Amino acid sequence: MGNFEPAFDLLGDPIPEGFGKKGRPPHIPTEKNRSKIILLLAQGWTDPRIAGALGISLPTLRKHYFRELKVRDIARDRVEAIGLLTLWEQAKAGNTAAMKEFFRRHDASIEPIYDERVNRETERRGKKEQDRLEAESPPNDWESVIPPQHRAH
Repeated sequence: MGNFEPAFDLLGDPIPEGFGKKGRPPHIPTEKNRSKIILLLAQGWTDPRIAGALGISLPTLRKHYFRELKVRDIARDRVEAIGLLTLWEQAKAGNTAAMKEFFRRHDASIEPIYDERVNRETERRGKKEQDRLEAESPPNDWESVIPPQHRAH
């Protein structure tokens, strides 16, 4: 009985030992399934739904993929990080669409941080300080400052 190499099914998954015999064959965890689980967790799927999608029981899911289930809270961040890295690599290679999408996501993630910083700075200022700053940088659109009854028609 020398070297035994595992056989693979048409989808590339290993065929478990004893397949075709009585009873359900044992589940063999694969990297492909691990990646699927992280992706599904990132989408907010529940454990029973993930088990159903993989065609395994809930206890089997918990037994073989407990590490993936443990990081449920950071799964979305991990998937998003992989997506951003992929976009960045494609952008560096000259893919214009990837470049635009990367910077769209980048700007969207920076905007809330900037808005929060501006709001904190505004909250710290007193009334006199805020009035002084507004006087130093008047609005470009004078129409918005003139009361409606004094505007030319």
